[in-house]
Amino acid sequence: MQQNKLSYSLEKNLQILRDIFGASGDFYTKEMAISGIPCAIVMFTGLSSPEKLCHLALEMLDRDPVMLGGSEGLCEYLLKQSRVPAEANPVEDWDTFIEMISNGMTLLLIDGCSRAVVFSTQEMPQRSVSTPTGEGNMRGSQEAFTELLRNNVSLLRRQFRSGTLVAEIATAKTRAKTEYCLCYDSKLAPKETVDALRKRLAEIELPVLLDSAYFASFLKQDKMNLFPAAAYTERPATACARLCEGKAVVLVSGCPYALIVPSFFAEHFECLDDYASGAVFSGLIRLLKYLAFLLSVFGPGFYVMAVSYAPEIIPIQLLTKLAQAEVSTPLPPMLEMLGVTLLLEIVREAGLRAPQSISHTVSLVGALIIGETAVSAGIVSVPVLTMAAAATIATLAVPSLYEQSILFRFAVILLAGTFGVLGLACSALVILAMACGSEPFGYDYLYPLMPLTPVSWKDGFVRSIWSKLAKPGEVIGEHEA
Repeated sequence: MQQNKLSYSLEKNLQILRDIFGASGDFYTKEMAISGIPCAIVMFTGLSSPEKLCHLALEMLDRDPVMLGGSEGLCEYLLKQSRVPAEANPVEDWDTFIEMISNGMTLLLIDGCSRAVVFSTQEMPQRSVSTPTGEGNMRGSQEAFTELLRNNVSLLRRQFRSGTLVAEIATAKTRAKTEYCLCYDSKLAPKETVDALRKRLAEIELPVLLDSAYFASFLKQDKMNLFPAAAYTERPATACARLCEGKAVVLVSGCPYALIVPSFFAEHFECLDDYASGAVFSGLIRLLKYLAFLLSVFGPGFYVMAVSYAPEIIPIQLLTKLAQAEVSTPLPPMLEMLGVTLLLEIVREAGLRAPQSISHTVSLVGALIIGETAVSAGIVSVPVLTMAAAATIATLAVPSLYEQSILFRFAVILLAGTFGVLGLACSALVILAMACGSEPFGYDYLYPLMPLTPVSWKDGFVRSIWSKLAKPGEVIGEHEA
């Protein structure tokens, strides 16, 4: 442990730094004398501002060496009496030294002192606050989180102007020493939930942490349950709303998306526009989203089951059209539906990952191949293509459940195409069992939808008017009592 401590010798400290960062082109060190005492400034260019550094150095050079009392006196003066923006706590070990300099701080080494003074001269290149790209809303705040952790915390605090907002910054157990921040309302958030979340986050060990979603799999109790244990948002306004419900928000450095825990099923069908529009219209839109989710999951499987095993449930005129379309195709309905669904997912993935300049071309070629050529060649029937396209479009109505919708859809098609009505019923029961069996941090995942209570109609399937919704506000844990 003693080898990890800074040395009293300035030359020895600089030699250690040269051994560590000597080959790095952005590592900068400048030896200088402050009031006659040999010192050295250490920083990473691009993370710290040389202009701010010059102002700090000029003010320190004006001091009388007699008044400082040697190296230790200079250190104490900078920490407690100087007007320069020095951090309150000095650095005494190399682990903290490297972490501070990597965060954009400038450190001052003083000959004859085993402590380094830290200055706030951060000036990192950053993306400016822009509009959200994945959460479209017509009304409300149009600000989105950025990649800088401190900026995201400030955006959240500007929305949540209360002294009860707590932002705990910690370092994850990764090789890159990535920072994350746990935010919650100290009065609304249940203490046991916050303590459990803090403990789980502190125990997570990852080789690298590039996104807040990396934490999600560690927060799930049942690893086989496909429903997400947490929700994500790039809007500070949405995160603020969840904080008012007693939930916790996790921000990760370098990630413009916030992790919200715990998360409930009904929240995937909500958006900011629901609360800015009228209650009747918002309730209609929310019901349409639930219907869209059911269509995206069960629509293709129900079609395959009805055509293959239960044609009697189809009206005779529609059945005649479907039979004529299926006769001209070589594949059975299940394989036909699976093939079209797979092709649609390939086109979507190619359009998403391809360079922006050719993404439109990928979508156009996919539409021509699947839509026009496949039907004209008699490989795919028009009803199958129509149902698969409708399910794909319905999936986009609830984008936060996109992954689950795709996985459930394939499972429903396979089971319904193999076992008929029994397979469709079993797949529905398995999905319902997953939803009922998910208990994020001890809360019911289907709250407030099941069991049916007045809250289910207050802000569940539909939304009540604000005069009823606002008194009292819903806070997690209250319905458990």
